[in-house]
Amino acid sequence: MRERYQVPIGMEIATQWAWRILVIASAVLLGVFFLRYFSEITVPIAVAVLVTALTVSGVDWLEAHRVPRLAATFIVVIALLVAFFGMLTLVGQQLATQATDLRSSVVDGISKIQDWAKTGPLKLSDDQIQTWIDNAKESIQSSDTSVITRVSEVGTTLTHLFAGFFIALFSTFFFLYEGNRIWSWVVALFPRAARERVNSSGHTAWASLTAFVRATVIVALTDALGIAFGAWVLGVPLTFAIGVLVFLGAFIPIIGALLSGMVAVLVALVAQGPWTALFMLIVVIIIQQIESHVLQPFLMGRLVAVHPLAIIFAIAAGVVVAGIVGALIAVPLAACLNGVVRHLATVAEQFDDEPPDDGGEALPGLA
Repeated sequence: MRERYQVPIGMEIATQWAWRILVIASAVLLGVFFLRYFSEITVPIAVAVLVTALTVSGVDWLEAHRVPRLAATFIVVIALLVAFFGMLTLVGQQLATQATDLRSSVVDGISKIQDWAKTGPLKLSDDQIQTWIDNAKESIQSSDTSVITRVSEVGTTLTHLFAGFFIALFSTFFFLYEGNRIWSWVVALFPRAARERVNSSGHTAWASLTAFVRATVIVALTDALGIAFGAWVLGVPLTFAIGVLVFLGAFIPIIGALLSGMVAVLVALVAQGPWTALFMLIVVIIIQQIESHVLQPFLMGRLVAVHPLAIIFAIAAGVVVAGIVGALIAVPLAACLNGVVRHLATVAEQFDDEPPDDGGEALPGLA
């Protein structure tokens, strides 16, 4: 009798797995391509979803207190705009008032570096230092065309930022106002047999996202207040601006607050010297340890628990796909996927545990 398998059974199983993996990888790559191609739309929408997850409870609370949902949405959106532009105004005022002092500190720091280069172990002469300065000036002057190109690129980027801001603003408004209606329309796009699981998976993902965003805001606010207070005690300038930067950076877990805290260390080094910078670094490390060992485990909980290694991979993938914005939305996306996978696995287990409805006894081994 002719054998059934012309190739070893292990090879056939491997090829069956391989083509399925290739199909999934192709679909993922195609999705990433479209997300990047339409990034001027997809990124603002992603930001709007995060903002909606943070503020939808405020709209629901106002609606529960007999405020029409349309009016409640307007109130929340206006409050967001006031907070956003108020924060920018305060940062701008601090930069305007303290930039001169910081510039003087930078000049003094450069003079100290020049003195150290001459009197320290390098023993550089004035001619060598002047040669380096002249080379730096020549490189700057020879890059006029590149400077013009960069200015035009900055103008294009600002145009995209303004367009993305308004897309995010209007998306946030409609997500807050009629998010349930929009989600119902999305669910209706799926086959009827799959709608129940799609709907339950969406609610699970939304619960994970909401818990993640709210917990992250608390963690970010704690990081910002702690590092800003430490900078204020040490006499580091631009305290409020540093706090805002740390708050925004803390939305990228594990590394965001640390990297933005390094800016505070750099400002302390330039303005106050190495000892103040060392103490500022100690403050940043202490705040980071409190976040990693107390706030993150306590606030995140099991609902959005994602392994730190998975977070690092997610952040790296987000940076490759969409830069800083990708790093910002990568971890919430990973938390949502984690919650959906767990939910579907639980549903599948419950379905497998149910006995077959055949009017008789269950098959052996399934009861």
